[in-house]
Amino acid sequence: QVQLVESGGGLVQAGGSLRLSCVASGGTFSNYAMNWFRQAPGKEREYVAGIDWRGGSQNYADSVKGRFTISRDNSRNTLYLQMSSLKPEDTAVYYCARSSGPLITPTKSRMAYWGQGTQVTVSS
Repeated sequence: QVQLVESGGGLVQAGGSLRLSCVASGGTFSNYAMNWFRQAPGKEREYVAGIDWRGGSQNYADSVKGRFTISRDNSRNTLYLQMSSLKPEDTAVYYCARSSGPLITPTKSRMAYWGQGTQVTVSS
């Protein structure tokens, strides 16, 4: 049974930074690409960033490119999202998701497992 548990969300002022973490248990973390998605109130869940199984390749949504950095530590079964220069429009619940394979596939339907989410609120 794969479990993904996010943490690190909170309230931050615009321009500030936060680091999200996602700890995985069950399965073999290092075999799969990992991703971050987010969902704002009244909106669909959207892709934020992805990283391949080794951490050698990353992919970002245009809206976060240059501000967010995705990384992983396979020895700790942990995925990270470093968020900087945060904007009010980044306010959302952020979800960690494991892909069904080792390569980045930035599509919700290609995710095999999801975490419960962590709230990020950016005040103006």
